[in-house]
Amino acid sequence: MSGPVETQPARTTLAWQRTGLSTLLVAGLLARGAAAEGQLLLVVPAAVVAVAGLVVLGVLAPRRQRIGEVISRAGGDVRSPGTAATATALVVLTSLCALGADLLMR
Repeated sequence: MSGPVETQPARTTLAWQRTGLSTLLVAGLLARGAAAEGQLLLVVPAAVVAVAGLVVLGVLAPRRQRIGEVISRAGGDVRSPGTAATATALVVLTSLCALGADLLMR
């Protein structure tokens, strides 16, 4: 059961922040793995994932928050398939980088 319409933009903002922070967590784990294994090549996927997390936190989340608030005040539909698709692509990129790093460590 969903809450009042007024809380939806706030919940969406928190979800975007969690996505960005979890992506940065994966980047940190990849960087730790690179340091522990002594493999400089593993820094590349860690950097890619870190940039993806920063894009979510610094660009997509604030943009989504602004758009959601404006549309919500106007009584419109706050869904944004384009922004959601971009975030999904960044999460998939994060997964692929983690998989690639795992394969490199073997």
